[in-house]
Amino acid sequence: MIQEAIQALRSSHFVLIHDDKGRENEIDMVIAGEKISPEHIAVMRKDGGGLICLAISHDSAFKLGLTYMQNILQAVSSINPVFAKLTSGKSPYGDDPSFSIAINHRDTYTGITDFDRALTISKMSEICKRIDTGGINEFANCFRAPGHVPLLIASKKLLQDRTGHTELCIYLAQLANLTAAVVICEMLDNETHRALSITKAKTYSTKYQIPLIEADELRACAKVA
Repeated sequence: MIQEAIQALRSSHFVLIHDDKGRENEIDMVIAGEKISPEHIAVMRKDGGGLICLAISHDSAFKLGLTYMQNILQAVSSINPVFAKLTSGKSPYGDDPSFSIAINHRDTYTGITDFDRALTISKMSEICKRIDTGGINEFANCFRAPGHVPLLIASKKLLQDRTGHTELCIYLAQLANLTAAVVICEMLDNETHRALSITKAKTYSTKYQIPLIEADELRACAKVA
């Protein structure tokens, strides 16, 4: 199934990734940032329903001077001590969040439309692809924050450090030799009002011929226990 997922990403198609049952136990719709279109955004918001984010590599984030939102809030806690309380403790599944800032490209209007979000994601993916050849200056000049595309920063050692969807999808992009900038969106259930179950995700996967892979499959590739 890994090879099918790699080919899907390369061909501008979706992949579904399920993380561990003991973690979020959620299925995310995943597509390469460099392949994004407004039509993809529409499918994610209709069939996924979760937050549409762009995951980027730790290396790109470091070179752009980006950090985790948790660190930003902790840094300004001297101004408002409430921030220190908001960022204390771990998530129910034990991880720190991978969220950084949210951005809009300067050529967008409101930033939230399918067209605008696809444009922001596409341009940010180009930044990551050219991170060592002008991408840093272009990022500062061509984007605004806050915006409507949340950035997620993958852990430095990927699956050795963390097995969230952020790391799983960036690792998959690396396997596919694509830019390490990947769009993810949680799949939600309109009937239960919770995360979509793996059973329903398999039905969706079969109906639309979308590869569905488990975290264990990617960990096996990375040889992470």
